[in-house]
Amino acid sequence: YGRVSARMPAGDWLWPAIWLMPKDNVYGSWPASGEIDLVESRGNRNLMENGVNIGVEQVGNTLHFGPYPGLNGYETAHFRRNSGIGNGFNRGFHRYQLEWTPDSIKFYVDGILTGTVDASTGFWDRGNFAARAPGTDNPWRYGSRMAPFDQEFYLILNLAVGGTNFFPDNASNPGGKPWHNQSPQAATDFWNGRNQWLNTWNLNVDFSREASLQVDYVRVWAL
Repeated sequence: YGRVSARMPAGDWLWPAIWLMPKDNVYGSWPASGEIDLVESRGNRNLMENGVNIGVEQVGNTLHFGPYPGLNGYETAHFRRNSGIGNGFNRGFHRYQLEWTPDSIKFYVDGILTGTVDASTGFWDRGNFAARAPGTDNPWRYGSRMAPFDQEFYLILNLAVGGTNFFPDNASNPGGKPWHNQSPQAATDFWNGRNQWLNTWNLNVDFSREASLQVDYVRVWAL
């Protein structure tokens, strides 16, 4: 059981994440050995998609698992939670919790359950990989039904910027989006457009605290 108290940053195209990766790639390279995203968010204050704020007012929890990068079952283990309008997760510290047992993984935000992933008959079946990619080997066939989430993982706390797989091109942002995810020069376009987004980080205010991922504590218990 683990809990992290953190305050999400605010600023266009900031990508905070608190996540876990396998200590050893027992079942192979990503995502075969798994990934646990305790919380991810976006720093944009008014990033809207289909009428929903997917920026500072939304956090997500996800499990990544699959035999190879192009075959990932994360869509069956992805959960979102939105705050009240105008009360984003950058406004104060919130508790992001993980309950990890031999039978399931549960995610909580401020004590409220956001999603449960039961091992059931295993993650190979959960991802429906036999039907999606006939003939593909099951990397977890010798593991427990919780495989790949039956090994030791380590915790990562990081703040990334931009990227080509997390900020949708079809979302609306007051300052626009200076790059397209499929562009071969996305990173260059992002940097060349810095006059559109860098001022949203408020770097000269309070030691740029608003644009920082702030962590109050990390606590882990054995159940």
